[in-house]
Amino acid sequence: MTVSLKLLADQVVVITGASSGIGLVTAKLAAGRGAKVVLVARNEAALEKAVEDIRAEGGDAIFAVADVGVIEEVQAAAKVAIARYGRIDTWVNNAGTAIYAKLIDTPLVEHRRLFQTNYFGAVHGSLTAIEHLRIKGGAIITIGSIASDLPSPVLSAYSASKHAVKGFVDALRMEITADKLPIAITLIKPAGIDTPIAQHAANHVDGEALIPPPVYDPTLVAEAILDAAQHVRRDITVGGMGRLQVLLGTHFPAILDKLSGILAPAMSDPTAKKTTETSIFEPNQLGQERSGVQPGRRTSLYTAAERHPVAIGAVALFGLSAIVVSLGSKRE
Repeated sequence: MTVSLKLLADQVVVITGASSGIGLVTAKLAAGRGAKVVLVARNEAALEKAVEDIRAEGGDAIFAVADVGVIEEVQAAAKVAIARYGRIDTWVNNAGTAIYAKLIDTPLVEHRRLFQTNYFGAVHGSLTAIEHLRIKGGAIITIGSIASDLPSPVLSAYSASKHAVKGFVDALRMEITADKLPIAITLIKPAGIDTPIAQHAANHVDGEALIPPPVYDPTLVAEAILDAAQHVRRDITVGGMGRLQVLLGTHFPAILDKLSGILAPAMSDPTAKKTTETSIFEPNQLGQERSGVQPGRRTSLYTAAERHPVAIGAVALFGLSAIVVSLGSKRE
């Protein structure tokens, strides 16, 4: 069955994790382009402020308070969208959290809670969305990470959860295709993005938790999300340098293992004040779009090219060739 997606201005878009970071940036961008937006998160005060800001700019938005780790709350949020707008056209699974710690130092209660949000949040959102999209169609867009394709020191549990998200999304896409449902299933895999996620992570390392470099602006992810809401995309990696890291890890995994001693220190700044507040169990976000600590790049030629198959093939081949040449020159 052919999947046909509406223009953004004709859509009702539900976004989880919409009280800060990528979700908030995406909600504002979508509303600014004419979509009706439903913002979903745990933080009622931050959601209320976001909706006020959107409406002040002429946008149409509402919010629903829900913990994505609880499927009944996710289903209730969907009912709020239906009650107000009569339908859902695109569902964005964006809610997420992080833990900065070695796996042996990660408290199991935090590890389980992270999976409840990052993995089961995507499961709950997808299953709920399918019930509303299976007849008239639409898009389910899930935010993974380049950590869906790469292991990571320190952000180890986070990486494991994003691997699980990728496995779920890829399997779901196969089943949706086999059942001929008119639903586009997209996985978006950002590199490091300038959001407050590090500031609200559970932090068990010295000093201030940092977003792994290279860091990109969340607008790039928002644009990829809105592109996938209107065009059928299998997956999109946001950030060319992130894609090169994935290529390195895929084709030269032993080298990546040896680089772990270099990568781990980049996850924190031991000279800065240790970040201690975490939203892993209770929301404490201030409605921030960006970290204010690590400004992100606002352009990515790779991400722009990825929407065009011929161009992306050339970019990927060039990137892999560059890695091989670089490694060869270091051996000489």
